[in-house]
Amino acid sequence: MSLLIVHVHVHVKSDCVDAFKQASLENARHSIQEPGIARFDVCQQNDDPTRFVLVEAYRTPDAPARHKETAHYAAWRDAVAPMMAEPRASMKFANVFPPDAGW
Repeated sequence: MSLLIVHVHVHVKSDCVDAFKQASLENARHSIQEPGIARFDVCQQNDDPTRFVLVEAYRTPDAPARHKETAHYAAWRDAVAPMMAEPRASMKFANVFPPDAGW
């Protein structure tokens, strides 16, 4: 099974780092309970704590759309919007190895 991997790059305002982390961890805790999500990682850049990457691994092609319909995603989106130093950007990948990643 090939997973859809999404990397969401986020740059937050320096005074919003802690609030962004709290909101993102809350979203991640709920997101990993969704049947279509295999992984949901919140990563903070070591040399610039205002930069994050959310690594989302989806089991099915429709799982990202379903995720965006959840109350926890909407709460996260609305909470973090004013915290952004610039618009977030995402990139989509297909896992190559392991080929049967089903986490």
